[in-house]
Amino acid sequence: MTGKLLIADNTVTNRIVLKVTLSAARYEVLQAATGPETIEAARTERPDLILLDGHLPGGGTSAVCAALRADPKTRAIPIIVIDGVSTREARLDALRAGADDYLSRPLDEAGLLALVRRLLRTRSSFDELARRQDVSVEMGFAEPSRGFARKSNVAVIAPAPETALIWRRKLATALPARILALSPADALDWSTSAEAPDAYIIAADMMRHGDGLRLVSELRSRRESRNAVILVLDEAHALDTAAMALDIGANAVVGGPFDAQELAARLNTLLTRKAEIDMLRASFDKRLSLAMQDPLTGLYNRRYADTYLRRLADETVQTGQPFALMLLDLDHFKGVNDRYGHAVGDEVLIEISDRLRRNMREVDLLARYGGEEFLIALPATSFADAQRMAERLRRVVGDAPVHSVHRNQDVQVTVSIGVSVFTGQAAGQPQMQALMDEADAALYASKSEGRNLVTFAGNQAA
Repeated sequence: MTGKLLIADNTVTNRIVLKVTLSAARYEVLQAATGPETIEAARTERPDLILLDGHLPGGGTSAVCAALRADPKTRAIPIIVIDGVSTREARLDALRAGADDYLSRPLDEAGLLALVRRLLRTRSSFDELARRQDVSVEMGFAEPSRGFARKSNVAVIAPAPETALIWRRKLATALPARILALSPADALDWSTSAEAPDAYIIAADMMRHGDGLRLVSELRSRRESRNAVILVLDEAHALDTAAMALDIGANAVVGGPFDAQELAARLNTLLTRKAEIDMLRASFDKRLSLAMQDPLTGLYNRRYADTYLRRLADETVQTGQPFALMLLDLDHFKGVNDRYGHAVGDEVLIEISDRLRRNMREVDLLARYGGEEFLIALPATSFADAQRMAERLRRVVGDAPVHSVHRNQDVQVTVSIGVSVFTGQAAGQPQMQALMDEADAALYASKSEGRNLVTFAGNQAA
């Protein structure tokens, strides 16, 4: 996962150590030494994440967090505070000022990198939903009014029922939310997303070591709870718990005994971010209609895709993050319609659309661009990543036939793919038509060279 990270620390050695760790993970690293420098760099460079020293000169760390959260240009940037002399008061101050997490030195490198990955995934989802909302507004769909903000539901899952009741009582005095004490089995027993809790606090260890992490994995895999906030409480401070929990889906890992004030401070930030993401997702879904959606496949249509691509290209010029554009065309699709009929052809289009959708990231765009032609846009995607994705999608389509319920027969189809990658390095406004022409020419090459192939634009060939 690529990203631009800002390290803010007035101690040179701290910055060097962090830069080595993050650069080895292939992140682009920026540096600042004071509070004012950090705020200015955040506004001008728009980093994907900020790592703040706990004792930053020039206003103080909590003040910097508050200033970043108050500025619309920087309010969505995740913030990790790193403190060499950690106290509970300093930790609470930073979390209440808007920090996403608070780490103490010496740092666990695996845990730090897992936290960075987790926060970048959340930021990427937020940015993509915001981009889609902006595209909808640009297309003439008014932004709906915000509904009444209901009280959040928070579930606590402890090693024993009596412990869960104690946790619920303590948390109820610190957090204005409806607190539920649940067993692990109860936590999975929800039929709809509307009924499921907004957040879970889960003990890392229950009947057995790691039971809590297995529950995290289950919750993330289920439609009803996949978007919930999940905090893991690691009372034993196990060395490998944080990295594992974050990588399987926890939003944060809190070490030590149950601290209602700290958990409330963390949940306030996480639930606010979740409410924003839920609002973006819901408002976008409300505006999604036949004006933007293909009625057969449920994918975005050409009108929406063209508007989206222009906005994505503008952002690429500003950020320098590349994006990939793919055109996919089902091979010999006319023959499918001629041989089996249009009802079977529609079944093929629906099934292939579902296969493509299941094998893409949440941040990617998939649109039906023509009769049997699809368009895919992949933000923040390099040539190598696009190459892997294109080959995977080619296999997803061609490796298994489509079963027609209408004819009770398997229909074998393959797909040809043309790819172009835009780096944003060219001067001036990118010419989207030129980029489309490159992808189209690459698609034509895949067709003419035998079909069921992936071809990159000529100037990007490996």
